[in-house]
Amino acid sequence: VYGVTTGFGKLSEVAIPREKLAELQVNLVRSHASGVGDRLPEREVRAMMLLRANVIAKGYSGARPELVDLLLQMLNADVYPPIPEQGSVGASGDLAPLAHLGLALIGEGTLLKGDRETDAATMLKEIGAKAVKLGPKEGITLINGTQTHTAIALIALVQARALWRTAHVAGAMSLEALMGTPVAFDERIHDARGQKGQSRSAALLRDLLAGSEIRESHRHGDPRVQDPYALRCMPQVHGPVLDALDWIDDAVSRELNAATDNPLVFENGETLSGGNFHGLTVAMALDFLAIVLTHMATMAERRIDRLVHPDLNQGLPPFLSPNAGLNSGFMMAQVTAAALASECKVLSHPASVDTIPTDGSKEDVVPMAMGAAWKARRVLRNLENILAIELMCGAQGIDFRAPLRPGRGVRTAHERVRDIVPRLENDRVLSADIAALRTAVSEERFADIGTVT
Repeated sequence: VYGVTTGFGKLSEVAIPREKLAELQVNLVRSHASGVGDRLPEREVRAMMLLRANVIAKGYSGARPELVDLLLQMLNADVYPPIPEQGSVGASGDLAPLAHLGLALIGEGTLLKGDRETDAATMLKEIGAKAVKLGPKEGITLINGTQTHTAIALIALVQARALWRTAHVAGAMSLEALMGTPVAFDERIHDARGQKGQSRSAALLRDLLAGSEIRESHRHGDPRVQDPYALRCMPQVHGPVLDALDWIDDAVSRELNAATDNPLVFENGETLSGGNFHGLTVAMALDFLAIVLTHMATMAERRIDRLVHPDLNQGLPPFLSPNAGLNSGFMMAQVTAAALASECKVLSHPASVDTIPTDGSKEDVVPMAMGAAWKARRVLRNLENILAIELMCGAQGIDFRAPLRPGRGVRTAHERVRDIVPRLENDRVLSADIAALRTAVSEERFADIGTVT
């Protein structure tokens, strides 16, 4: 049986004697713990641990319940292993990161609890747990699966849905500051196309802009016929993003409960070798996530540029500074947003179309799922910062439109921005303001604005 009485990968033709079967599994975990780079964040590791426990509990892995019990005991005690984020190509699953997890379960390596890191055996003893002695197949059970990049995808997806709403809040604020029109969000326009995400996007924008005094001030006599795309086409860009997030959600949700081990053991005792560990499904979803988030980042950066551009911002002060010239205002904030948006575009090149044969070319086509995960996570962080900058600039623009009041949703967003950062009167260091707003964006403090779900 592959991986039980044989070696692994290219070495699968090497037969292993019965008395060496347990040693084979321990050697596998040790040899495959070869990751490098920064450590995965705690929440990603904990998600990975939970997903791996869930997969083993499905009963296809040929492993004892003790492995699941130990994983859950560690989770309940807030104990987790340090896991390097680089070293997996996503097939045969996330071997290197899962091997670092496996080390902890056999009492090797280290474990973390809060800021404290100590050897795994000691930490397990402290929480009343005991390292497992691996039986046949249990080493490969621990390391063969898609749970690392799937855990990252799951967390990123939840964050992306919140950012989708925040992007509407920031975009609506920019539209008000730029004295744009909500006519392009009329329900009839979007019903005529029939795209679900687009219609939901337009409905959310209408809700955020309802009751705007700024809009009423230029409803008549405004020579502009229509707004630029970054304002007018928000539903046509944000809408497809939502549709994509729904597709990604579907793919990732199925993978959460997927048996991705190899070989799989069935109820009749039959053991079958297959390729469920191949991570292309989630790798493509992560690549798609990076692409659609980049579209929102690009739109937001263009709105920021219009807010600060004296030729485009509908009479607002240059770079939103009350004393432009002596002060530079938000000039460099837009440059920062441009740098982040450009990086997002570079990171949107799909990782999953690349492949490098590994394991003596036994694994000849691999999906680079962890590369896709890293890119998507980076794009998401960039988008958080870009939206923070747009909220900062948009709030400044709204200040200059006083005493006219924006729509109810925008008004709420403006108040929340001002609870975090003050209006800019004279130049100050902006990085702290951006960081504070980015934290608020990350904590979803703007994502609940609006009544449309």
